[in-house]
Amino acid sequence: MEEKKEFNAIGVLTSGGDAPGMNAAIRAVVREALANKVKVKGIMRGYKGLLNEEIFEMKSVDVANIIQRGGTILGTARCLEFKELEVQKHAAEICRKHGIDGIVVIGGDGSYRGAQALARQGINTIGIPGTIDLDITCTEYTIGFDTAVNTAMDAIDKVKDTSSSHERCSIIEVMGRHAGYIALWCGIANGAEDILIPEKYDYNEQKIVDHIIMNRRTGKKHHLIINAEGIGHSTSMAKRIEAATGIETRATILGYMQRGGAPTCKDRYYASIMGAYATDILLQGKTNRVVCYRDGKFVDLDIEEALAMTKEFPEYEYKISLNL
Repeated sequence: MEEKKEFNAIGVLTSGGDAPGMNAAIRAVVREALANKVKVKGIMRGYKGLLNEEIFEMKSVDVANIIQRGGTILGTARCLEFKELEVQKHAAEICRKHGIDGIVVIGGDGSYRGAQALARQGINTIGIPGTIDLDITCTEYTIGFDTAVNTAMDAIDKVKDTSSSHERCSIIEVMGRHAGYIALWCGIANGAEDILIPEKYDYNEQKIVDHIIMNRRTGKKHHLIINAEGIGHSTSMAKRIEAATGIETRATILGYMQRGGAPTCKDRYYASIMGAYATDILLQGKTNRVVCYRDGKFVDLDIEEALAMTKEFPEYEYKISLNL
């Protein structure tokens, strides 16, 4: 526990990719701080907005009627220059200029590194995991994943209906550049015949071709392949598979639709608790921490410790996906 300090105001920003549920977290930060008689400064467009001093005071009414909205009302942007020490020092000076004693940062690992840098410059910071990829090692839940995976599942069901009618092979590409959790979950939930994920794919396309041919010979009229964005090349893969099998093959790339839409109940609820929790520990004087969900509880860890963790891929879940 850090030495408790009096707060004039805390800031809140969203950084990196947007995720459904971020607005619920913002709302919780604002209202929990105001309930503790502490002002809140909204920072637009992440660290880039901080550097540009796009900062405004937030009232309770500013977060009314946003909990059901996807995206982030604060906006988000990439800010590569924030890796530079002089830029980090300038950002801390801007915080002090605007009376901001601490900041809640909602985003992924890159956002945590920015929070870590601000903490080193004397600005208390707490991170909240916001990413649809579920790829933050220290937590079993990240804001937006539940909504994204349900959006993808629903879309895949719809494509599967029409593809089955035409007895096609379908390759459906979901998001996940470095992590295959959306693909794995949808692959199991949608009953896919093949799941291609960065953690496991061996790029043996002939094995997929053989699988399709074998299934067709045993009477299966449709073949569903869930392909993670990190593997990609779905359209060219579809052409190659069609040429090799003689079976009509189509690729569908779901893309950014997975980031949008109203957050699920779980994303609204968990994000709200995380937002309030982050605010409470910030006001207690903690800094350089990240809020996590582990073993059924909301906890906080040191950012250094959190970033040093390695995520174990769910081998058992992947293994049974091959049988299902």
